[in-house]
Amino acid sequence: MILPIIIYGNSFLRKKCIEIDKSYKDINFLINNMYDTMYQAKGIGLSAPQIGLSIRLFIIEYNNFLKQKFKKVFINPIIIKKYGYNLISKEGCLSIPNIIENIKRKNNIIIEYYDENWKKYKQHFNGLLSIIIQHEYDHIEGKLFIDNIFILKNILIKKNFNLNYNLYKLYKLSKLYKFYLIYRSRYRI
Repeated sequence: MILPIIIYGNSFLRKKCIEIDKSYKDINFLINNMYDTMYQAKGIGLSAPQIGLSIRLFIIEYNNFLKQKFKKVFINPIIIKKYGYNLISKEGCLSIPNIIENIKRKNNIIIEYYDENWKKYKQHFNGLLSIIIQHEYDHIEGKLFIDNIFILKNILIKKNFNLNYNLYKLYKLSKLYKFYLIYRSRYRI
């Protein structure tokens, strides 16, 4: 069954989600509906808050360029550690349609979670999978990827401004130097 996806602006997306236990009713039915919804929306991840449930659950299905399939359910996940170098990658979100921006995230994570059979895992992920997991994890923490956009853009704008300003100063100095050389040759200073 296709479920409606909550769109940006709804305060529900800003709520921190609660843990669930094995007694949660119809968890497998919910997970199947989440996959159907994600496929319909052409996404690679979907979290419970995006469909109106304030529980710590998200799903991912991703096929990499080698056609290797990664499909996983994360129940009550906790990111234990984020580390490594920063990756900047383009991200979008089913709850924020038509917005794609560069976001900075750590390359490696260690995460603890349960799968749909309540088997507990502690795993390391890196690269694109790490980014996808961090994106979905942010949803259950009441955060959205756009929370990171303005900080990054401000840094880039400031760096770009400083670079342009320094180039402008060099250009001005070179013009002054050329003027000095012309002036010197004319007046034999």
